[in-house]
Amino acid sequence: MTRPLIDASWRRVAAAGVDRGGTTAPAVLPGAEVARRVASGPLAPMIPVLRERLEPVARACGQLLVVTDVDGRVLWQAGAPEIRRGADALGFVPGAAWGERSVGTNAIGTCLVLGAPVGVHGDEHFVDGHQRWTCAAAPLRDPVGGELLGVVDLSGPARSAHPGTVALVAAVAALAEHELRATHDRSLEQLRRVAAPVLARVGGRALVVGPDGATAAVTGFSGPPRVHLPETLDAGRLLLPALGLCRVEPLPGGWLVRLDDAEDEMPATRLTLDLTGDRPRLTVAAGSGSWQDVLGLRHAEMLLALARAPLGRSAAELADDLFADPTRTVTVRAEVSRLRRTAGPVLATRPYRLAEGVVAEVLRPADPSTLLPGSVAPVVARERLSRPVPAGGPAPG
Repeated sequence: MTRPLIDASWRRVAAAGVDRGGTTAPAVLPGAEVARRVASGPLAPMIPVLRERLEPVARACGQLLVVTDVDGRVLWQAGAPEIRRGADALGFVPGAAWGERSVGTNAIGTCLVLGAPVGVHGDEHFVDGHQRWTCAAAPLRDPVGGELLGVVDLSGPARSAHPGTVALVAAVAALAEHELRATHDRSLEQLRRVAAPVLARVGGRALVVGPDGATAAVTGFSGPPRVHLPETLDAGRLLLPALGLCRVEPLPGGWLVRLDDAEDEMPATRLTLDLTGDRPRLTVAAGSGSWQDVLGLRHAEMLLALARAPLGRSAAELADDLFADPTRTVTVRAEVSRLRRTAGPVLATRPYRLAEGVVAEVLRPADPSTLLPGSVAPVVARERLSRPVPAGGPAPG
């Protein structure tokens, strides 16, 4: 009997048009780009730990150790030469895309969709040529913000399968995250020492954050544990999520963020929810600047529901939109609280809605059936059957 998670994955990849013959995989990234992602990407500090703990296991068990980024691109691999030759024959090489929509059901791609450890064995793979293999993958997350950064995987011939492999990979992934957290804490402590005399001279509300937005020190208010910073940040006045209008100044190893108390109202703001790519993206633009964030599936579903409802949704209505169960209001309130850490200035409550003056636009894929392929939320199911939402207006019923 097919496991439910495998059955759901097969439905997703079939809807995405994946070829079971494995002849339509996208082009492999150039070696220089792979090297850049390995050296400067967010997984760089984790790879040494993963290599130390899992490469000996991979070689002893006749498997291949693989690390991918959050796009499913293979960044690094190690293992016995004969296993690597077999992987090469499948196109399972550095730079290759190994997400579900590229190569069908496999531990890496399905782990990226579910955000949880996954094992896929033999004929559970969607593509025929992969069914002689077994694989076990676990997510790699930012230990500070919780964002999914990539996946670590052990793959090999089906005969090398072991029931404990998924647990082993998950344990080593957790160890790598712990090591990264320790490194992060040391750098934040250094920034805290730099920040102390600066904040002592600053009047009003201010905080010092690291390059990833983690708060090192604060004065004048409680402050969030982390600020979502734009991908590119320059000194000056700009709009920051959860804080509103701020003035930003560089510090060694971080930024000084001073809240602009003179501004009580947020300027006219445009929210764009882009659902056309592999990962949902939120862009918020105002007269003072803009910021962008990659969303998890649940937060994308919530923003889609709110974009469809200009008058707002109660907790029960939003629970019905997300879970087909209006009694799950506690879960909804917790999810809204997490979403407001990212999108605070554009959300209002009682009822849950987009804030006054926010104009919303939802960008959908050309094929409505591929909208948020991992979602089973009723609001998404309805949206797959509806016409596009005009910019700034509600979706047709």
